[in-house]
Amino acid sequence: MDTTLPNVVEAGATPLTRTQRKAIIAATLGTIVEFTDWIIYATFASLFSRHFFPANNDRVALLSAFAVFAVGFLMRPIGGALLGAYADRHGRKNGLALSVALMAGSSLVIAACPGYATIGIAAPIVLVLARLIQGFAAGGEFGSASTFLIESSAPSRRGFAGSWQHFAVNAGVLVAALIGYILTSVIAPPDMAAWGWRIAFTIAGLMGFVALWMRLTVAETDAFKRTAASHRRTQHPFLVIVREHRRAALRVIGIAMAGNLCIYLWLVLFPTFAHMRTGLPLREAFSASVISIIASLVAIPLIGMLSDRIGRKPVLLVFAGGSALFAWPALHFLTNDFWTATTIVTIGMLLSSGFAATCATVMAEQFPAEVRATGVALPYAISAAVFGGTLPYIMTAMNSSGLSQYVWVYVAAVCSVGFVVYARMPETRGKILD
Repeated sequence: MDTTLPNVVEAGATPLTRTQRKAIIAATLGTIVEFTDWIIYATFASLFSRHFFPANNDRVALLSAFAVFAVGFLMRPIGGALLGAYADRHGRKNGLALSVALMAGSSLVIAACPGYATIGIAAPIVLVLARLIQGFAAGGEFGSASTFLIESSAPSRRGFAGSWQHFAVNAGVLVAALIGYILTSVIAPPDMAAWGWRIAFTIAGLMGFVALWMRLTVAETDAFKRTAASHRRTQHPFLVIVREHRRAALRVIGIAMAGNLCIYLWLVLFPTFAHMRTGLPLREAFSASVISIIASLVAIPLIGMLSDRIGRKPVLLVFAGGSALFAWPALHFLTNDFWTATTIVTIGMLLSSGFAATCATVMAEQFPAEVRATGVALPYAISAAVFGGTLPYIMTAMNSSGLSQYVWVYVAAVCSVGFVVYARMPETRGKILD
């Protein structure tokens, strides 16, 4: 039965031990690097798309590249199921190490792959295969890292500890944006389009292997050790989720749908979207994105601490309701003015920080330890595939068809549904976990 810890315990905020702090730092830095690898693709899609696809029309090539972006998301549920189960059976640490190795290796493959003009149809095939592996890795990363963070924390600090998961995701996007900003500043546009984008994938891939070493140095969580010692892992975690925790899994999909949509809108796609829709120079779009991400990095841990005091639901309700109301003015008044674009994307990112700060914690709090990584990874990956992975293609297609002014309707509708989910779900602050 769920019970709530006394208010004095929650307010007292038990200090994290040295081991807990080390675990949070290692998991956070590893996720930063892994999501740098994942996001580099979207960051440079407009530059490398013409190299991999036989299209004379740059817009068609970009649509093809974003279609591959969406295909990568199709592997995220599979990665969530398989890598999540791997982490539940063989340890969170091992799951985290495997996911980052797959992600980094795929980035290096994309960096080295010759273009369509050189190897023909093999070029897009290699790109698709590399992106499928990245999607598989990303699918397992979120569940394993979220579970590792929550299980490495004191009970009254779970909101704060879990907030570092999306702090790391946002920071990974910031690193990708900074790579984009630096490379586009020092390399001439023709050279950037010809070969400069390969440097970005190379940097991201090499960083991944540094993260792999870091993850191999941390200790396994006590919760997993207790589960392993008690021999509770008699069935495959996926089967346990399907048979015993279907409602919780469906709830996680609902929790993540609005967040994934807004995160990919403001965090991932904004530079390309603003550049294509308004003509805002790509370098200025990257700059606006960097400013907004820095603001979110300040906000996320603070909101995580707030959720330890007032609960997860109030924070999520403000995120969903505010994002639904902000959708129309944000996308209607977006122009090629730098400060207007910066203001809009920063407000969007701050609203999304309510989701980013709480989602890892509230999703992990839905499941017992023996299936926790799978329970978070699989339904979260399904939600990311449906509401995040398709967004680049939907927005690019609507922009090409002259319907970009109606994107806000889709965003507002999904956020409104998310608001209902948050209003109806049980509060999990103070829930006793095994």
